[in-house]
Amino acid sequence: MKILKRIFLILFVIIAVAVYFNFPKLNFISGYASKNMASTVFLTNRSAESVEMNDNDVPLINLADVETDGNSASASVFGLMERKAICNEGLGCTLVNDDYDPNTKIPIPQRVKNENNLAFPYGDKEGKDTVFDNVDYDLLQKGIELAFANNEIQKTRTVLVAHKNHIIGEKYLEGFTKDTPILGWSMTKSVLATLYGVLEYQGKIDLNEPVLLDGWENDDRKKITLNHLLRMQSGLAWDEDYTSISDVTRMLFMDADMTKAQGEKETIAPPTDVWNYSSGTSNLLSGILRKRFSSHQDYINYPYEALIDKIGMSSMLIETDMKGNFVGSSYAWANTRDWAKFGLLYLNKGNWNGEQLFATSWVNYVSEPTIHSNGTYGGHFWLNANGKYPDVPKDLYSANGYQGQRVFIIPSKDLVVVRTGLAEEPDFDINLFLKNILAAIK
Repeated sequence: MKILKRIFLILFVIIAVAVYFNFPKLNFISGYASKNMASTVFLTNRSAESVEMNDNDVPLINLADVETDGNSASASVFGLMERKAICNEGLGCTLVNDDYDPNTKIPIPQRVKNENNLAFPYGDKEGKDTVFDNVDYDLLQKGIELAFANNEIQKTRTVLVAHKNHIIGEKYLEGFTKDTPILGWSMTKSVLATLYGVLEYQGKIDLNEPVLLDGWENDDRKKITLNHLLRMQSGLAWDEDYTSISDVTRMLFMDADMTKAQGEKETIAPPTDVWNYSSGTSNLLSGILRKRFSSHQDYINYPYEALIDKIGMSSMLIETDMKGNFVGSSYAWANTRDWAKFGLLYLNKGNWNGEQLFATSWVNYVSEPTIHSNGTYGGHFWLNANGKYPDVPKDLYSANGYQGQRVFIIPSKDLVVVRTGLAEEPDFDINLFLKNILAAIK
């Protein structure tokens, strides 16, 4: 009996220690599970069962029990730490905390759908079949099919290849279509940055002027510019660790106002001395953007009227936090063709059917390597300047998101490639995928 008591005591201590160190993580597990469930069901009309079996079936997150109810989803882990996400038309779904006031009204974007009879990309009509002599269509189709092979590992959902403004190949996993919105995760950062490109072209901002937020006047932060923020080289402290209780997980799953966390950090180095990827920086930029407008409605309208609806990305929606700020780090949704339109806007150097939305020099800006990034990062876009993908042209730059969401832009091949799914490297080999696609383009 003494031996059994000692065993039970040891087990109790082990369990108690595990609970003590992991209990705070339950907040993030149930927060992620409820937010992802609510957004996916509400914005894509996919079933809760499908989300639970696929999107939320990742380590730790699959411990959560999730229930949906109309426009919301709630989740807990073993009945502990319940979190809730609430959805609103035009704004998406927001993970709420104890400070949530259901009577708070956030303006809904006033959107203008681009109605015309034009074919993709300038409209949503199916274009006439265009055959390019330099494209081996059989080889292209084989390359696309290979992206879906062994799909219990690769987990590809959609692929689209556009060449010279024409779709030359696309494929969708069963349950997904050309109209299914896909969460871009950190591809949202590239969309956010583009709004600054539009403002610069309009002469409304200078990227090299100090930002000077309240509280920054009397320390090294007074030197930080928009350029430093867009290049992730502000020198502000930030921990982008999704496996622990970190700056980014606290921001995404606890903060009512996600624009504040980064701005409240101290500097760890002068601007340009270090490169540090930070979702907090992108949300800080969203907050700075909001300050440029005299009303909340004008801010909420701006991304759509200046960019998204301008190029007919009708399916795109950027979700907001509890305070009505766009979560510019992570929460833009759009169908695969609309993500391709975003890439084509860059391939066309900011010109959309004759209208210039941002300067041609902006393309050079976002695709120029940032110091200390080892040639992998520009201005809120990722790069291949260091040859990370050895079988792909070095002029490739891309919008990248968690689990392998990608919009690849390859100017030298007049090519945009979109891939979405639930796996990234090494399970999904990007170099091999692009190599297979490029083999079909002479």
